Amino acid sequence: MTPIQQQDRPATAAVPPEVALHPRNVHFDWSSVPLHWIPGEAFASHTINVLHLLLPEGETWFIRVFEEALPHIRDEALREAVLGFIGQEALHAEAHSHVLDHLGEQGIDCEPYQRQMRWLFHKMLGDRPELDGPRQMRYLQERVALVSAIEHFTAFLGQWALDAVALEKAGADPTMLDLLRWHGAEEVEHRAVAFDLAQHLAGGYPLRVKSALMSISTLIILWWRGVRFFLEADPVTRDDRRARLRRYVSDSHRELLPRIWTMLRSYARYIRPSYHPLQDFNTAQAVAYLATSPAARGAH
Repeated sequence: MTPIQQQDRPATAAVPPEVALHPRNVHFDWSSVPLHWIPGEAFASHTINVLHLLLPEGETWFIRVFEEALPHIRDEALREAVLGFIGQEALHAEAHSHVLDHLGEQGIDCEPYQRQMRWLFHKMLGDRPELDGPRQMRYLQERVALVSAIEHFTAFLGQWALDAVALEKAGADPTMLDLLRWHGAEEVEHRAVAFDLAQHLAGGYPLRVKSALMSISTLIILWWRGVRFFLEADPVTRDDRRARLRRYVSDSHRELLPRIWTMLRSYARYIRPSYHPLQDFNTAQAVAYLATSPAARGAH
């Protein structure tokens, strides 16, 4: 099944059974992974590398928000799912942090971009102890709704990574590919948790729409800035500053990168009033990959 076919599956698709969420303590050996881990495809390699810039701080923030929400959860099954989500996100952040260390060893200093991510998640979206009870609860609802919208984006990317056979055909490094697919499979696996928590906290449908619009616009901007950061930090691509959007479109048509239009259509489904994440993406495929992933199989 191609990425386009998977994402265009109708919302009436059979709802998959729930799975018990648990963290997999994976380890990856980055010592032999090249900077351009898709051979001859520096632009595509760096575009996907932006994940390593965005995710460590973002997923650490998810954890803090969900830990704040735990005392407000009145459903035991949802509480267990949230705890499983927190465990998985902690290991995702750790795994991508190790990639940042590896990029530093290859001459890419990611600290300038990481400072911006810390400001965004720790300052702009951080705790606000000065708020009173009702306003504090509303702020929590807003942040959980934002996590839910971002989790739709990561589930979309996770499904794309599972489907992207073009990466293997292009000779993508198997360690990096396993990281992307292990992480992507767990994003598909727990895709409904943040959405269900937002519903449980009664943030409301207008907040879902607002959060979706905020998240997709912010993520596109941050991602494109990350692409520019990598292209300018890498001596091989430093002078290749023209026609970046055209290159992205070309690489996405070759299925080395996700298609922007398909992503936007996925977000359009997310803001339908009747939408639920289990209507989208493929749980069985995610669980099957986790059963065969080299890192997941060797997890402690």
